[in-house]
Formats: sequence, C-alpha cells, structure tokens
Amino acid sequence: MGEVVATLRIMPESPEVDLDALKAAIEAAMPDDAEFHEIKEEPIAFGLVALDLVFIIEDGEGGTESTEEAMGNLDNVASIEITDTRRLM
Repeated sequence: MGEVVATLRIMPESPEVDLDALKAAIEAAMPDDAEFHEIKEEPIAFGLVALDLVFIIEDGEGGTESTEEAMGNLDNVASIEITDTRRLM
C-alpha cells in the first residue's frame, strides 16, 4: 500500500473564531494514523476564513474517517469536507 495526501476543509462557526487557537486545536487533535503536513487559510466571504488541513495517511481501509471525525468534534467547527485526495508516488 502507498500513501495518500488529503485536504480537509474546516469551516469555523463564524468570522469571530480565533483561527490561531483553532489551528492549535487541529494540530493537537490529529489522530495517530494521520501525519500533519500544513494548514492553509482560504478566505470565503464576509470575513469568514476556512482552514484547509493537508495531511498524509496510509492508503487503506478507513481512509480519512478518523481525521474527519476528530476535526468534526472540535469546538467552533461548523462543517468539514474532504476537498482533495491524491496518491503519493
């Protein structure tokens, strides 16, 4: 099996959410089966900024589920969505 790089878009509940605190919570909540790579900020509209979490996982059963669950359970997160997956060569 190989590795997959995935991007998970994390939408804060509002523009008032402290993005630095949310970034720290995201890094701390990363499950053991995923390797943190980076977080990019993506302006959406009206001051709302999404966080794109890029991480690496093994290409196997379960895929991104553990990371999606961990990020979805964080405070101040309105929604999550996998926006990209690519196999690493």
